[in-house]
Amino acid sequence: MSLDLGLKDVHVLITGAAGGIGLETVHLFREIGARVTCHYNTKLGELSNIPDIVPVQADVRDESSVDRLFREAAQKNGGPVSVLIVNHGIWPTNDTPLADMELSQWQNTLAVNLTGPFLLCRAYQRALREAAPPVKDTASIIFIGSTAGKFGEAGHGDYAASKSALMQGMTLTLKNELVRIAPRGRVNSVSPGWVATPMAQEALKDRAFVDRALATTPLQKVASPVDVARQIAVTASPLLSGHVNGMNIMVDGGMEGRLLFPPGS
Repeated sequence: MSLDLGLKDVHVLITGAAGGIGLETVHLFREIGARVTCHYNTKLGELSNIPDIVPVQADVRDESSVDRLFREAAQKNGGPVSVLIVNHGIWPTNDTPLADMELSQWQNTLAVNLTGPFLLCRAYQRALREAAPPVKDTASIIFIGSTAGKFGEAGHGDYAASKSALMQGMTLTLKNELVRIAPRGRVNSVSPGWVATPMAQEALKDRAFVDRALATTPLQKVASPVDVARQIAVTASPLLSGHVNGMNIMVDGGMEGRLLFPPGS
């Protein structure tokens, strides 16, 4: 992106940076001149081939690990994080109705997808309290939501509940809290539908599945990771989105809902 977004030399932390959307977001923020810290859990993957980034391992479910993530980010990448992009998440691949779901699956999904963001946002704000005014001036939290958080997703109630909590409860609460630490701080969600990422790869191989998924989508296409990354960058920009706060921005091709009973089902 050649447009000035006001993010040059701004410290951006991206969680789940080794995945499809995360990796594309890393590339884009590097391109616009941000200082990028890349969180990963177990595997660096393609992050190991990207210059001028700071990769830091952390288990987002663990309080001490998340606190260490922010300390290392500040030490290794020129100071406190200004922009936090909460991109990580898990989507259990098996379709499991809530009536049949094991408590262990529910707890693990929410630990990663909801407790993790809580720990991240808490550590981010605590560090931001001590930051210099220029860091606070560009403060922003962006949650990556999902159409599952808007429409629900049969067989994936754990994932849908976690995303809905980010898109509504967390976004709408933190937009009112962050400004008490950083007066120009903003909190928003960017929520895609189906995106051609490694996490969705198997599901998108099924043509009938794709047809059902796109049956309520006017643009009739699956998003690419860069579609989402660009919206994240625009939302993080204090120049382009400086008065956008508490919003959930759908990047879903205009999706109307779910096709619950397709013809012939």
